[in-house]
Amino acid sequence: MAGGMIGPGSGRRRYRPMAEINVTPLVDVMLVLLIVFMVTAPMITSGVSVNLPQANAKQLPSDSKPITITVNAKDQIYLQNSQVQLSGLVATLQQISKNNQAERIFVRGDKDVSYGDMLQVMATITQGGFTKVALLANQTQALANTGK
Repeated sequence: MAGGMIGPGSGRRRYRPMAEINVTPLVDVMLVLLIVFMVTAPMITSGVSVNLPQANAKQLPSDSKPITITVNAKDQIYLQNSQVQLSGLVATLQQISKNNQAERIFVRGDKDVSYGDMLQVMATITQGGFTKVALLANQTQALANTGK
């Protein structure tokens, strides 16, 4: 019912609105949504895209400028803008970072560089004691629009 009766049994009767909220439908909808998200969340994480050179993410705020290492399509390694050999990479990094092994290092690689070569560069950096090593990718809006 939408309202209750006011007054004694005989005479003029007025309806008053109920001041209670029925939360049962709200709880039902929330439980259904919870179940839907619990079922779909594992499916979303298992479908991992392997197209690494492109990503759609915002840049993280930073306090200091990170050191950038670039590997081009010819497997040449550049530290900032100067070419270095893989064997001398850690020594040069230690000089630039002043032996601060917590310095952030970004590794950029051409999409034609093999996965093993990129892994070798990153392994050399981490074996040198640097802990904050990350891969960079291009930020594109096309991936968000196509759903890939």
